[in-house]
Amino acid sequence: MEGSRRAEVGDVPRIVELALALRDEIKPIRGGDLWAAHEALPEPLDRSYADYLARERTCVVVGTIDETVMGFGAGEVQELHDGSRLGVIIDLYVEPGAREIGVGEEMVNQLLDFFGAAGCVGVDAWALPGHRMTKNFFEDHAFVSRGIVVHRRLGPGA
Repeated sequence: MEGSRRAEVGDVPRIVELALALRDEIKPIRGGDLWAAHEALPEPLDRSYADYLARERTCVVVGTIDETVMGFGAGEVQELHDGSRLGVIIDLYVEPGAREIGVGEEMVNQLLDFFGAAGCVGVDAWALPGHRMTKNFFEDHAFVSRGIVVHRRLGPGA
């Protein structure tokens, strides 16, 4: 049965494994290389996720099937200029063979509960322009676009 729970320090090696799979999947998609260099947690990933677990304004969850970790999600509470708070999902990944059975939904719901308890006025998440599956997943969970980031490459190969 699928479920989710808060991640623990002992989950970090599996989270790193899943984070590397996420990067491998995302990097070839338009904008994925810049996502990995700008939005994704920096390497070394084991230290980044262990630090993330220890922070008060962050939440790391793992998605499970029969207690086996098949996905992970991470988010943080950000303070806005007006003093309100915004939840930001920075990572959400489920192994391909475990998708579309509720693991991602369990993790998103747990992250939404965390953000709600933290008093957030809303929650943002990333979906790259060519990753229709991610966009559809978030739209199915009542997320809507609130802006579009446009980008122009410079230098060689532009």
